[in-house]
Amino acid sequence: MCTAATYKTKDHYFGRNLDLEYSYDETVTVSPRNYPFHFRKVNDLMQHYAMVGMAYVVEDYPLYYDATNEKGLSMAGLYFPGNAHYKPEVREMNNVTTFELIPWILGQCRNISEVRVLLEHINIWNENFSRELPAMPLHWMVSDREESIVLEAVGDGLKIYDNPIGILTNNPPFDFQMFHLSNYMNVSAGQAKNRFSEELDLKACSKGMGGLGLPGDLSSASRFVKAAFTRLNSVSGDSESESISQFFHILGSVDQQRGCVRLENQLYEITVYSSCCNTDKGIYYYTTYENSQISGVDMYRENLDGRQLICYPLIQNQQIYMQN
Repeated sequence: MCTAATYKTKDHYFGRNLDLEYSYDETVTVSPRNYPFHFRKVNDLMQHYAMVGMAYVVEDYPLYYDATNEKGLSMAGLYFPGNAHYKPEVREMNNVTTFELIPWILGQCRNISEVRVLLEHINIWNENFSRELPAMPLHWMVSDREESIVLEAVGDGLKIYDNPIGILTNNPPFDFQMFHLSNYMNVSAGQAKNRFSEELDLKACSKGMGGLGLPGDLSSASRFVKAAFTRLNSVSGDSESESISQFFHILGSVDQQRGCVRLENQLYEITVYSSCCNTDKGIYYYTTYENSQISGVDMYRENLDGRQLICYPLIQNQQIYMQN
């Protein structure tokens, strides 16, 4: 399961937690403008906007989990089992597979307005990358500096939702997640006040009691509420250091620790990595489960007019700074 978020100070930031029980040896991957994106049904993109993000590279093809292009448009795919529904090929539509969707959109669009136009004639096509890599059940958050939307291909068609809170997790569908927030209308970042009864002299016995009722479990619906509350109440300075630090704290409010989500065969779901991209500067920051030090890749330090993918393996081992 996963959580994606946006955040804005002086610059705009986009990122996510990837929560899984395994890793695909993903890398921070830059696709320069002339790297040829070959697609199964739609026209290839021989030239496109450069992008940086996290990807599993197979046969020199980047299967992006999340990415940001040079215009500041960002996109992430999150697990959506039981609800994602992909159709067979539809004539007179742009038939795009799940693994093509991020580069197809980010390669052509500068902002959400252009994304909406592109999506008017799209069919998310039920096609596997390979026999070993079937189409994953996903939904997507797409964001620019000013707005976010959520894409969900479900049984009755493609749904496009405005996302005013800049958060996405997994199930249930996004419209229910938004409706579910109304159950937490009384939660506050302020100090608790006695609304129980005027006849009782009840006093807060701790700071933070305004947040009583916020869920603390690791389910998708609960993470949606907790991440939304944290993100919407976040305060930080405008510097790069303060901004990315706050962003990782937002994601940290819903990260998953090994042992708390036990699966079959003694496997445990963990936050494999957390990412934060400065979408204005094209800098992709990340941490991993074993390495809490923030590492970064600056897209603009690469040759963005090249034709070859540029991949940086993740720094997995813990980096500790000794002061004596």
